[in-house]
Amino acid sequence: MIKIMFICLGNICRSPMAEIIFRDLASKAGLGGDFLIESSATSGENVYNGIGAAVYPPAVRVLASHGLSAAGKRAVRLKRDDYDKYDMFICMDRHNVSDVIRIFGGDKDNKISMLMDYTARPGDVSDPWYTGDFDTAYNDISEGCKGLLDYLK
Repeated sequence: MIKIMFICLGNICRSPMAEIIFRDLASKAGLGGDFLIESSATSGENVYNGIGAAVYPPAVRVLASHGLSAAGKRAVRLKRDDYDKYDMFICMDRHNVSDVIRIFGGDKDNKISMLMDYTARPGDVSDPWYTGDFDTAYNDISEGCKGLLDYLK
């Protein structure tokens, strides 16, 4: 089983979208049992008194428009000991990569990468928190998840 953690700053937009999209793609490919798929934040700003915020409503809406549900998903913060629990840490942008390396104190096993590196157009996933464009973020994430799944097959 391959254990994958998708990561963004707050775990209420991009990384939960990636978790949900990748889980759906793997399931439709008959590979759902081959993966443990989670997501987390580099920041604790969306976790209050140990309870994570729900997925941001515009992200919920764009997922629903594609037949996907974010029900039950709540923000969680990445922890230093997660490094030994997962095989891959897939970040949404270069700032997430820096934050993850800081949290882990390095990346001795080369487990950290960016989602768009699994596409023909490497770089950052569009951040809808600043642009308000959740459709573009969904498209970037979907393309990245398809590329990642192809890579892992």
